[in-house]
Parts: sequence; C-alpha cells; structure tokens
Amino acid sequence: MSHAWMPKSPCGDGCLTEGAPTVAFGRRVLRFTAAIGVIFGAFLSAPLVLVLRGKPRERLVRLLFAGILRSFGVKLRVLGDERFRAVPGRGALVVNNHISWLDIIAVNAVQPMRALAKKEVGAWPVLGLLVRRGGSIFLDRENLRSLPATMDELAGALRGGSLVSVTPEGTTWCGLGSGRFRPATFQAAIDGGVPVRPLALRFRLADGRETTQPAFIGPESLIASLRRVAALRGLVLEVHVCPEIAPGRASDRRELAALAESAVQAALGRVQIPAQRRRRPVVAPAPSAPSAPEAVSQ
Repeated sequence: MSHAWMPKSPCGDGCLTEGAPTVAFGRRVLRFTAAIGVIFGAFLSAPLVLVLRGKPRERLVRLLFAGILRSFGVKLRVLGDERFRAVPGRGALVVNNHISWLDIIAVNAVQPMRALAKKEVGAWPVLGLLVRRGGSIFLDRENLRSLPATMDELAGALRGGSLVSVTPEGTTWCGLGSGRFRPATFQAAIDGGVPVRPLALRFRLADGRETTQPAFIGPESLIASLRRVAALRGLVLEVHVCPEIAPGRASDRRELAALAESAVQAALGRVQIPAQRRRRPVVAPAPSAPSAPEAVSQ
C-alpha cells in the first residue's frame, strides 16, 4: 500500500557504506544493557516527568534521551543556532530529514518536544514508551479518513504553544539520498500561525567520514537496526539547527515545505534552489489609436 501519506524510499541494503569501525561483541552487550537501564530509569521517573513543569521537566527528559544516545556510543554534536529552545507559550513546527530511529532521540536530547509519529512507533520496545510519554500525536497512515482530524489535532497543539517534531519526508532515507518534504503537515503551521524550525541531521564516523550505517531502511526489523548501531565505533550524530521560517514567509504550504527542505539541504552542503511559483506575465495594455488631428500633426 502506497499513497501520499505512506511514501516508499528506494534506499536499501545497497545504500549502506562500508568500512565502518566496530566494537567487540562484549561492548555491544554492554551497550544494550545500558540502554535497557535508561529505559528502566524512564519507567521509574515517569511520575516525576508528569509532575514536573518547565525547565526542570525539560532537563530530565533531555537527560533521558541523551542517556540513550550515550548508551549506544553515539556522540551528539549540535551545530548552528544553539539558542534553539522552547519559548513559553509559542509553538513551532520542527521538521528534519529522516534517516534513523535515532532521529527522534537526538531531537529530544537537544530540545524535548511532542512528535507527530506513525502509529507503529508507539509499540516499539525501546522508543515507544518515551514517545508516548512525550505527548506524541499518532498518525494512522492506513486510515485516510482519520488524517484530517490528526492534522487538526496537530494545528491545535501548535496553536496551544507546543513544539511538535515532524519528519515530512514520510519515511526514512539513507542520509546520502533524501526525499521531498511533503506539504500536508506544513498547513498545520500556517493554520496555527507558528514558525517552522528546520533541523538537518547527518551521521559521521570519528574520522569525519559520512556514514549511512545507522539508517533504518528497507525491510529490516528494528532489532536488526539496533544491533548494527550498537556495533559501530565512534558514531557522531550532527544536528544542524537552521534559522526559523517566520509565519507569513510563504504564500502556501507547498512553498513553505520547499523553503524548509532547501534550508535542510543547504545545511548539509547540498545546494538546492526552492521552487518558485510561476507568475503570470503582466501584459501592458495596447496604446489606443491616435485621434485624427493627432495623426495629422505627426
């Protein structure tokens, strides 16, 4: 089944870069053990997360997500506008290119926020709990009739002052390749009167090489992807924080999606000129014929 809300990526096993250094089997086991410990800590701290408000809650949630990255040996590097923080009472649609299950963990390690996630994510063993606890809005892509109500819920959350993370490509890509930003969710930002904050994600190895090894692509299972990430040595996840796109900057959702996609590609060093809306040429009115006396005088 494929439609605009359930796009398919051409990326697969053939997209995975080779030559990435790995750790010993014992270290991989320790990483899984550490990740389970963080998840267990999230269970224990769940009542505290529900009670806390403001900065204390943000710090705790940020620590939990950062702990998952550290448990898998992933170093988080934030580039660009590091002042990216929630402004009380002001919502924003936060969009990023989609590569891995690590994406949502990294975004929340930078700034905790709600997410628009596919329904299946809520059932994931490692990530599902934290995503649900974070107040995610779940999208049932197989039930097209529910989509308008979900978009209304998203617009309401933005209007109410929430930051909401969205992956507008609709599916994961390898990172070297990427998909077009689908415009539908950008309508929620327009309806909510909030800015769009693009984030550009990239995975590197310790020596600076870009790698696609963390990508969650093709028909592989989440467990297989988890095992591959746990085996990597020196993995670095870069989050490039791009400038906000202010409300009213774009005339419609398609132009807004193109602006956000262009900002992400530019942050990754891939030049992309956003599509410009064609404007009808202005045709000057034809001059009127001169009167008879004027014609004689010429």
